[in-house]
Amino acid sequence: MNQEVESHIQKNCPWTKLPPNVKQLLGGSYKEYDKCVVTYSIKNQLRYKGNLVRHVRKDEERYYEELLEYSRVHLVLYPYHLSDVMVRGLRVTPFQYYVSMVEAIMLQERSYDALPNFTAADCLRLLGIGRNQYIDLMNQSRSGRKLFRKRNAKEFLPTKPLKKMVIEPWWLVHIGSITEEDIKVATEGEKCLIDCVIDNGPRKVGTLNYNDLHNLYGKGLVYLEVPIDASDHISVPPLEGFVMNRVLGDYFETLLYKIFVSVDEKTSVGELASVLQIGVDQVKNAVSVYCRLGFARKKNAELEPGTLHPSWKNVITTSPNRTSSISSVPSDEDPLLAELAAALAELGTPLPTEKEVSPPVGSAADEIDRDLSTEQKRIAFLFDSTLTAFLMMGNLSPGLKSHAVTMFEVGKLSDESLDSLLVELDRICTDDSEGEAQRYFEHALTLRSTVQFLRKARSILEIESSSGSSIWSGGLDLIRVESLQSLDAEIYSRLMHKNYHLLVAMAPLSLEVRSSSVDGLPPFWGPPSPEFTSPWFKLFLYQLTQQGPPTLLLAKGTRLRRLPSVFHRFDRILLTPWGHDSGLVPASNALVVLNEALTHSALMIQGYGGQHQLEKHHIPFPFLHDTEGESLQEDVWMNHPIVQRVRQQLNLQNSCGFITMVNLGLEKTPELSDQRCRSSTFSSSPINGIKDSSCAEILREELDSMEATVQDPSNPVVTQSEKWNESDWTILNVDFGIPLFDSQLNREVCDRITSQKLGQRETLDSLMKVQKALSESLMEFIGHNVDLSSEGKLVASDTVLPTKSLFFHDGKLSSWDGNN
Repeated sequence: MNQEVESHIQKNCPWTKLPPNVKQLLGGSYKEYDKCVVTYSIKNQLRYKGNLVRHVRKDEERYYEELLEYSRVHLVLYPYHLSDVMVRGLRVTPFQYYVSMVEAIMLQERSYDALPNFTAADCLRLLGIGRNQYIDLMNQSRSGRKLFRKRNAKEFLPTKPLKKMVIEPWWLVHIGSITEEDIKVATEGEKCLIDCVIDNGPRKVGTLNYNDLHNLYGKGLVYLEVPIDASDHISVPPLEGFVMNRVLGDYFETLLYKIFVSVDEKTSVGELASVLQIGVDQVKNAVSVYCRLGFARKKNAELEPGTLHPSWKNVITTSPNRTSSISSVPSDEDPLLAELAAALAELGTPLPTEKEVSPPVGSAADEIDRDLSTEQKRIAFLFDSTLTAFLMMGNLSPGLKSHAVTMFEVGKLSDESLDSLLVELDRICTDDSEGEAQRYFEHALTLRSTVQFLRKARSILEIESSSGSSIWSGGLDLIRVESLQSLDAEIYSRLMHKNYHLLVAMAPLSLEVRSSSVDGLPPFWGPPSPEFTSPWFKLFLYQLTQQGPPTLLLAKGTRLRRLPSVFHRFDRILLTPWGHDSGLVPASNALVVLNEALTHSALMIQGYGGQHQLEKHHIPFPFLHDTEGESLQEDVWMNHPIVQRVRQQLNLQNSCGFITMVNLGLEKTPELSDQRCRSSTFSSSPINGIKDSSCAEILREELDSMEATVQDPSNPVVTQSEKWNESDWTILNVDFGIPLFDSQLNREVCDRITSQKLGQRETLDSLMKVQKALSESLMEFIGHNVDLSSEGKLVASDTVLPTKSLFFHDGKLSSWDGNN
């Protein structure tokens, strides 16, 4: 359905008031518009009253039946915001809804993964059916079949909701559809509860008998509301009970994920709706679902002391994510507090009560208010899904998985949860870290040191306050970059400005994600724009420095008959599909792989590894000043012409990250080898006693080792510098941010951020100016190398696709026509 048509349906715009262009989209047919109204209303689970569908469909009950059937077939969450209609009118409770849904997918013999994430989590909460339970049910169903007859799948499903299903005392209970037959079989306690709710209206469940309430809910005679007001604040702890299956992509699931990454404890529900430019009722419905599923807590939801029914005192929550409202009893009844009070009384120090704690007044209160306003904003550390994959794939720590799931599904781990994350990271044992698992351990341990460093950044980060420049003392949030991509650019900018002083990216960010844009965002220690994580930046960098490996950028749809001859010297080719991470392919099989990949996307290919083993070296920045001490080895790298050129051209002193230099492992003197081959034709004796290049290599290594034993052992770098030839090394890439894949490199970058005072206000302002200028230069470079008149000027992942093939070799960038 066209988005413009949907926007007019949202505004309840009738056919007579539609603009002419929208009517033209619908073929000038009002019946087509009516179909769109009904389809949109059912897909988005809109209430009949108050929406445009009431003018199209005259039968309200029939509309809700179609809505419920559509939701069930498409495995959508139960429409809790329509519980009054679904339970009272149609007599379909959430339990009945999910039983029929699971029965349907069992009859179709579909996998458990068919259930979307939130739907699967609700099924687990109400039915107790998770992945393992579903597999057991399917096995029982198949083994119970008889000849020519299938057993009904419903026989294996539960008949009542789980007894251990968690109900919070601050939820409200409403009367459902009750008949005389229901009253006849109800107990006296249940009848009293029904009468109480009928006479007094919805009641907080914590004030009623827990057992009677649970029995009535199991019978479907009452339904529960999770009340959320616009002034409420919520927090999202590490997820428990979340099921990672698949994303459905319906409107409500999209809204849930969008709010997940945007919510924080400081922002009320109403303010969040304003930031996201979404209706308050929609946000309240989404937050209500979070709290119902146990994925969020409503702050200050405790009941008044003394109002909790005695039957609730022995109720134990099954999830650590639940609020502490169940234990909201007077403090003098708490045995731990009573014991503490008795101990203090013996010492002559009574336990202070709330009434004795007086609020600060005068200048003290002003100082606290000023501190709170200063601490309101935080630092955001942006990571991609690669990090969460490492934390989940490696069996690093028993409690780390829930944090990794939260980081991936919620897309955010707030400062309030970082203490428990650090505790789990501290428990990691590196004894078993070997092979591929070493990468997982390395990322986890480096994440721990990075979080600790950024949380202590208050000593280096200056912010603007009402009293001028002051030291920041806020918190740190971890945010998954992919989760931010669901937000519009304007909303994304507004959200970042509202909550954060500084954005910091892990390095390198995956090419599959959109990095931040310079305009309208806080200072960013990371890629200045999305183009800086695309292949365009590599070509831009190579042209600036006139150095780099042989590189060929190919437009989508190109067919290769052969590779340029320069790639024949390489054993391996580095292949980078557009919008995806790089991979190595053997040069012998590269042509087949390249032509297959070119049918799907544009490609960048680079020579990567010759006869000798490829070497890499990472150079951290910001660079140390000349007056500061540097090791001789680092001084050698700093004096490399390429590094000097990069430092000047990109103005890296106010940012952080690392430069990657590579030794491609090619034969150093192919001309000399050819000359020797030619000379051997005319002379039977070897030149200088060396018969071939391999002998020369062995001889040089022997001589170097002999020199190393003679020279002063206190100066080993001299030997290394004598062996090191700067012409063998070239630049591969520049990555912005804090690296997590190498602990030593991470430590060097963090130390330089502190020593070079990157957090000062003037430095941050200068950084934003430099990033803006760099982004403009890169966009100008892209504009020069893209045919703007071509239909191939498409955008993928916010970057312009190439429209012609470009070839970089011997310091020059030129168009490539397929010839050598």
